[in-house]
Amino acid sequence: MSFCMRLARSKPIRLLGSVAMKCWAFFGTYILACFLLYWLYGGIFTFFLLCFATTGILYHREDQLVYRPEWPANSRVYVPAPSIYNLPYQSIYIRSGDGTMLHMFYIPQPEDRAKKVPTLLFLHGNAGNVGHRLKNAVGLYHTVQCNILMLEYRGYGLSQGSPSEEGLYMDACAGIDYLFSRNDINTKEIIVYGRSLGGAVAIDLAAKPENSQRIWCLILENTFTSIPDMATFLFGVRCLHYLPLFLYKNKYLSIHKVRSLTVPTLFISGQADTLVPPYMMSRLYQNCRSPYKKNLQIRGGTHNETWCQPGYYKNLCNFLNELREKPPAQVTSSHWHIDDI
Repeated sequence: MSFCMRLARSKPIRLLGSVAMKCWAFFGTYILACFLLYWLYGGIFTFFLLCFATTGILYHREDQLVYRPEWPANSRVYVPAPSIYNLPYQSIYIRSGDGTMLHMFYIPQPEDRAKKVPTLLFLHGNAGNVGHRLKNAVGLYHTVQCNILMLEYRGYGLSQGSPSEEGLYMDACAGIDYLFSRNDINTKEIIVYGRSLGGAVAIDLAAKPENSQRIWCLILENTFTSIPDMATFLFGVRCLHYLPLFLYKNKYLSIHKVRSLTVPTLFISGQADTLVPPYMMSRLYQNCRSPYKKNLQIRGGTHNETWCQPGYYKNLCNFLNELREKPPAQVTSSHWHIDDI
């Protein structure tokens, strides 16, 4: 073998050896620095290192705390169809803004009425799929007498992808864009209805200037002011309230966005909600700057079953009827209460 060939073959070996020596030198220096810092500052350094590691772990695990698409079991493979409640429906797939395939159920009123009634975009909570909300959809369909589009966010039910804050916002926009692509509904009466996490998504959707003229009204039920506020409440650690926002992967800052709302808004608050405290709904109502807003407080209403309480649908219909009869500027803000029967 010639000298040139031996030299050529030895170059990769020397290169790897050089990289290994640099890595060894870097990590050796790093370990030495850690040791010296610990020796000099002891427990203080250990405390801050522990805090840094803990926040990093929580940051990357936050999605598992906020999004529960696989609970209850099989929620990602089995989605109950509206037909089990004798509702007509279309199973529809559309693409979100980034190309993610989304699944939806469209539940229309009879053909002779579909263009005369409102159409409701249903934005669900953080667990399960749209099939788990069908009993609520039955009540809306027969009592409010509206068409219903039940959207499954990315990573939920039969939709593709993985959930994220910006992704869910994008999916809601895709849902309302789809409604405006149909020519068999009344696009002047589009209702956006969001419960819990869906309420935060609905607020973001309605706060966007391009949607203020497309949404007839907004209905929010048992939703929260922000994820940082929820973390403080659920973990009972007040110092979490002072953490910088960049440490939260998901923020959902509804308390700020609600100040940009101009569409008529109904706030429905279950007073027996132990997951999202009712005071958060009160804060959202107080900060909302819509010229037409209502605060419906339902005693006995829990987080997921407020819609089961007597008078729920009647008051929802009253809100819509009043909105039809009077321009928003002529209606002042007010509070309603529904007592247990």
